Amino acid sequence: MADLLDESIHREVDCYLLNLLPAPDPVLARMEKLALERNFPFIGPLVGHLLELFTRAVGAKRVLELGSGFGYSAMHFARALPEDGLVVCTDGDSKNALAAEEFFREAGLLSKLEFHVGDALTEMDKTSGLFDVILMDVDKEGYPECFQRAWPRLRVGGLFIADNLMWDGRVLTGDDQPSTRGVREFTRLIHDIPGAHTCILPLRDGVSVTLKTC
Repeated sequence: MADLLDESIHREVDCYLLNLLPAPDPVLARMEKLALERNFPFIGPLVGHLLELFTRAVGAKRVLELGSGFGYSAMHFARALPEDGLVVCTDGDSKNALAAEEFFREAGLLSKLEFHVGDALTEMDKTSGLFDVILMDVDKEGYPECFQRAWPRLRVGGLFIADNLMWDGRVLTGDDQPSTRGVREFTRLIHDIPGAHTCILPLRDGVSVTLKTC
């Protein structure tokens, strides 16, 4: 069975950091158990706590997720949003949407969830307005297009966050798979795009955080 360190580049460091975290609440614990049982890729508690911190830091009220699974990362966003906050989720599997709604109902946070089933960019285009935080965790070969399409939907002062920037270390090798090329190209884009400031954190499998400055 998978464990919480399966996607960690620095397992010893992440193990140390995991042991510093408080025990998850019952709903998050069940979500983590489900992900591990299914070997379902998810951000894990270390990145989850980071998302909560960023959400509070920028005073976010509207969050967009491009690739949501069954709502684990969305749950972290929702916990940090104000009472009238909203996290808009996208996923291609209706079963994930149903699971997310049930978890959010149990957590008393269903009013903060809007779940769209379908292609992430297609569903994003059905929404209106700007977002304070955008999280991208779709198929890696689609990272460059997804970023370029979603960047205009982020407000100035907002954060664009993406997972798996180390791609299990493949970005450090000569790997030329479409997914690896996608991560490399996205990494170039977030460092070259005007009006942005980017940092890549070597937490778990690498998390990029890009602040929109103008």
